[in-house]
Amino acid sequence: MPPGAPNPKQKGKSSSSTESYRPLSWQVAVNLVASFRYAWAGIRYAFATQRNFRIHVAIGTVAIGLAVGLNLEAVKVAVIGVTIGLVLALELLNTAIESIVDLTVKQTYHELAKIAKDCAAGAVLVGALASVLVAGSLILPPLLQLAVNSQ
Repeated sequence: MPPGAPNPKQKGKSSSSTESYRPLSWQVAVNLVASFRYAWAGIRYAFATQRNFRIHVAIGTVAIGLAVGLNLEAVKVAVIGVTIGLVLALELLNTAIESIVDLTVKQTYHELAKIAKDCAAGAVLVGALASVLVAGSLILPPLLQLAVNSQ
């Protein structure tokens, strides 16, 4: 049995007590506020350390600004916002996967580590390309119409 796994043979111990069967685990968030604090810490970390996350935030901000400035319907702005959110979520997952892989392999090269990192980065790329397609199809027509009308 792996360390920290619950021992089904232990009788009389409450399953609600984390320490009784997970002595090596870190403390779980005690309330919702603590959970949000941990989540924001992850977002702050990604923004501070990940160049691509900052790029996605900047491009997403421009896309939302254009959508609002062009007076797009609320549902179109929402679709653009959701796609931006998905790209940022993929970037956060990519950062988490890269961190776990780095923790596991330390400073050594491993082909499976490379595959994990490349696939995570590929997921971000697919999401980013899809978001460009979505935002472009919603923003470009009114933007081009505005350019034609202003001439």
